Amino acid sequence: MPAVTNAVARRDIAFHIHSQTNPKLFEEKGPLVVARGEGARIYDGSGQVYIDAMAGLWCASLGFANERLAAAATKQYSQLGFYHTFFHRTSDAVASLAEKLVELTGMVGGKAYFATSGSEANETMVKLAWIYHTVRGKPAKRKVIARDRAFHGSTIAAASMCGLEFMHREFGLPLPGFLHTLCPSPYRGMLAGEDEAAFVERLAAELEVMILHEGPDTIAAFIAEPIHAGGGIIVPPAGYFARIRAVLAKYDILCLDDEIVCGFGRTGNWFGKETVGMKPDMIALAKGLSSAHFPISAVVVAPAIYDALYEFNRQGGAFGHGFTNSGHPVGVAVATEAIRIYEEMGVVDHVRRMGARLRSHFEEIGRVSPIVGEVRGAGLMLGIELVEDKATRRAFPPERQAGPTFDRLAYESGLIARCMGDVLGFSPPLIVDERDVDEIADRCAASLKRLEICLSAG
Repeated sequence: MPAVTNAVARRDIAFHIHSQTNPKLFEEKGPLVVARGEGARIYDGSGQVYIDAMAGLWCASLGFANERLAAAATKQYSQLGFYHTFFHRTSDAVASLAEKLVELTGMVGGKAYFATSGSEANETMVKLAWIYHTVRGKPAKRKVIARDRAFHGSTIAAASMCGLEFMHREFGLPLPGFLHTLCPSPYRGMLAGEDEAAFVERLAAELEVMILHEGPDTIAAFIAEPIHAGGGIIVPPAGYFARIRAVLAKYDILCLDDEIVCGFGRTGNWFGKETVGMKPDMIALAKGLSSAHFPISAVVVAPAIYDALYEFNRQGGAFGHGFTNSGHPVGVAVATEAIRIYEEMGVVDHVRRMGARLRSHFEEIGRVSPIVGEVRGAGLMLGIELVEDKATRRAFPPERQAGPTFDRLAYESGLIARCMGDVLGFSPPLIVDERDVDEIADRCAASLKRLEICLSAG
């Protein structure tokens, strides 16, 4: 490692706290110092190149450097580097992007609200759900039901909605009133002799039991990712969201759609809700909204939600919510240009083609690998679950560290993936071409072969 990189690493260790990083291990190993990006690849301080098959954090949909996004930001900075959307302020660009998001999401008659992160967007949906029920004379409807293995963000309420222990253990979470129902994982959740239709019925029944136990008049909303991302790329079985929606409607419970990862083409449709048949009352957007080239998020709400907000403040109050950088002019400019690029590239068709090619490669790998239990996902959001025994689906004991070992081996080969336990995640930039997809698959296959040797030796 060159001296300058060592110096950067030493400074980073001395002064920087990293997200989702073990402090002890970090101080022993140090950081990967990323110097630049090009397309789907990043380069470290020594010039080593990596193909990032996770688009960073599921988000750099248009790659790690994009001239058009840079130009959009530069132009906007030269005109207006900051202004806010409090107290009736707006701009043509903010109004236009809000209109575009309502149009793209199909939320007819709805409105958009801007924030700066997925966590903020998800918490905004919770607050709006509380307002909605209060205006309708049901102020006790405040609890939120999420699902096991869900990821919804890192702020206190958003982390409470996560169904992942590592998001809770340090902080005494979840907060009271945040509940978790079953994860719709056919591979891990179906019982012996149970088909997908029966599994869906059981999931809906379990949700209804929870609602009745808690009291329907205490439940405000149900939140879900169309496809679980950080929980292991879990695609629900056919008919799942239709049955869940029927239960929610029966008890006057809102459906909140977390599209932070799934939105803007990732699953092979403009939004994950289309891929899985979800019909939400509110939609949270981030990541792909700007290809993560600027921190911006949004919530798109159905007319009934806005009507409740309007009614609550009819006598002259003001919506008591907001973020300094909501509707930031540079973020809006970058997001507007990103959407324009998605439309020009035909993002949905492109993702379907590249996703099918990558999945085909993974399925071929799975046919010959003794430790690949399942290949799953949609579009360019794919997962490979590792198992000790394919026939019984028996998982590796945690101490075998199958997933983390693959992560290390892939990294050594110049491939960045994401291990979620023993599920290997792949969510590359949406601009990948055939060569990129083939390279990801080849490096994955080689890393899996090395992993098989490591596990058999251990």
